[in-house]
Amino acid sequence: MVLRENGEGVEVAARDFPTNRGGLCQKGWTAADLLDHPDRLTTPLLRDRPGGELRPAAWDEALDLVATGLRAIQERHGRDAVAVFGGGGLTNEKAYALGKFARVALGTRHIDYNGRWCMSSAAAAGLRAFGVDRGLPFPLADLGRADTLLLVGANPAETMPPLMRHLADQRERGGRLIVVDPRLTATARQADLHLQPLPGTDLAVANALLHIALTEGWLDRAYVADRTTGFDEVRRTVAGCWPAEAERLSGVPVADLEATARALATVDRAIILTARGAEQHAKGVDTVTAFINLALALGLPGRPGSGYGCLTGQGNGQGGREHGQKADQLPGYRRIDDPAAREHVAGVWGVDPAALPGPGVPAYQLLDSLGTAHGPRALLVFGSNPVVSAPRAARVESRLRDLDLLVVADFLRSETADLADVVLPVAQWAEEDGTMTNLEGRVLRRRALREPPAGVRTDLAVLAGLAARLDAPGGFPTDPAAVFAELRRASAGGPADYAGVSWDRIDADTGVFWPCPDEDGPDTPRLFADRFPTPDGRARFRAVTHRPAAEPVCADYPLHFTTGRVLAHYQSGAQTRRVAALRRAAPGGFVELHPDLAGRLGVAEGEEVRVVSRRGELRAPARLSPAIRPDTVFAPFHWPGAARANTVTNDAVDPVSGMPEFKICAVRVEKA
Repeated sequence: MVLRENGEGVEVAARDFPTNRGGLCQKGWTAADLLDHPDRLTTPLLRDRPGGELRPAAWDEALDLVATGLRAIQERHGRDAVAVFGGGGLTNEKAYALGKFARVALGTRHIDYNGRWCMSSAAAAGLRAFGVDRGLPFPLADLGRADTLLLVGANPAETMPPLMRHLADQRERGGRLIVVDPRLTATARQADLHLQPLPGTDLAVANALLHIALTEGWLDRAYVADRTTGFDEVRRTVAGCWPAEAERLSGVPVADLEATARALATVDRAIILTARGAEQHAKGVDTVTAFINLALALGLPGRPGSGYGCLTGQGNGQGGREHGQKADQLPGYRRIDDPAAREHVAGVWGVDPAALPGPGVPAYQLLDSLGTAHGPRALLVFGSNPVVSAPRAARVESRLRDLDLLVVADFLRSETADLADVVLPVAQWAEEDGTMTNLEGRVLRRRALREPPAGVRTDLAVLAGLAARLDAPGGFPTDPAAVFAELRRASAGGPADYAGVSWDRIDADTGVFWPCPDEDGPDTPRLFADRFPTPDGRARFRAVTHRPAAEPVCADYPLHFTTGRVLAHYQSGAQTRRVAALRRAAPGGFVELHPDLAGRLGVAEGEEVRVVSRRGELRAPARLSPAIRPDTVFAPFHWPGAARANTVTNDAVDPVSGMPEFKICAVRVEKA
């Protein structure tokens, strides 16, 4: 987008760019409404005693209190008694600085971020199959050129509306769109074929598609032989994945499975994309792996105009996980348990590699351990609102209340900030420079339009102020350009190599695709053309089998519950719920029920219902729609309080990625 002061405030205009092609969604058009919002935080807030009110304070008082509290807790309980929780919306510079702050200034292994609940399953599956995690290993424009496009668990018409322009291109060229989703979403309504499986059965669908492709002789044998390993075990596994069994498990007719496999296998250009609907499960990594297996068997990855990819959610969902906020990673997507990676990054930071802590634990496990006998006693939160966004949210809220010290840096008073002992007011997106990396791996510039309001500091300044008070080794610059220059050095040679990405180079073109190791050399808009970044250059098949949801339905909880987003709101809604136009478009939460289910329950349109799971309940008006399966209920997760969907969701996690099972749990529905 393009911003300019117009004398009455900030005006937002769409920029004609390769990814959005001049389009913005409602949230983009209204984003400037938050810059001068009356709820804007402009002074630090402190809570003098447990249960007391937050009061205004000076910056020195607030930072001194935080630093003193952190020191005391670590002296009493050890380095790992302090934890850091980041966000997928932070710029690359802030994500990098936050990871460095945790490891160098605090010396704690406990850092993770809310992106763990977004992309982690696809990231883990991509790493073990391809040797790298980049949401799209090809430019977004390829979608418009695909003869067949399979979207699994994605609803971009509501979550990423500008992307729909590429899907319109695909339709105009005669391409076929197939959508896999338990709901007839706004995206599914535009599809040529909609597969409507039971939530949690996408893996069975994927294996059945591969079974059909093998039975029909659609395997790209030369590609499999020349560019992959491990196919024989996958062949033996999917031989028993009969389409009729997939229909029994998922409800998707065999005829639709056969039509989908044919549409993918008998065209020149086919693309398979997964998103949160397939990934936010306790078997999310295996589910994505099954779709990658299908793509590899058909020879799609690396073929021009074809491939497998993942639709990244948050604004910096890709860059936010590349530079050190994940529990197991260092900048450049290096593993923190890799001695060579530790030595390289420690050299950039000017510290002893042995002083760097080891891997931490994924986001939910971290939050669930807060305030316990062996968990962290203090937490610093930047760019996240876990009171609304975390699974089993009531339990997480209780854990946050048990802390000795909770510090939240934000520009609005979120539900998490309401629990904090210290709230630090920080700059918004239009008030600071930086870079972000989109789902294509394209590094973009974000330019400041104006200075932050008086009394507000940037996240980088907050981290630098705390690092100085903690006598941290190494430097903590406050200038984003200086931080990015350091990030380039730290990422050099890593999988996500930014060494050749300069701000000037980004400005001279429409962004720069990583890896880009040389400022005078090419970037990499397309991966996998000749080889995969694995030790032998081959992609890896991995045999996976369907397994049930972590929590099956039963007599007491006979319905499946799933969550998602609506067009007007974003993530926990802390920002979008404050925008008048978005609030008018979607004023509150709701529970979507099929009319047949509503009839059996005696529930009318708009009547308040209770959705009850083993973890708690939500209350919201019923919205009757034939778009949902009769055995499934849906609620958006943007609202706090009684309508908080994540009070109900299951905290079972994927054993590889740490992704919680947001997309399915067992519930009952009652009149409120």
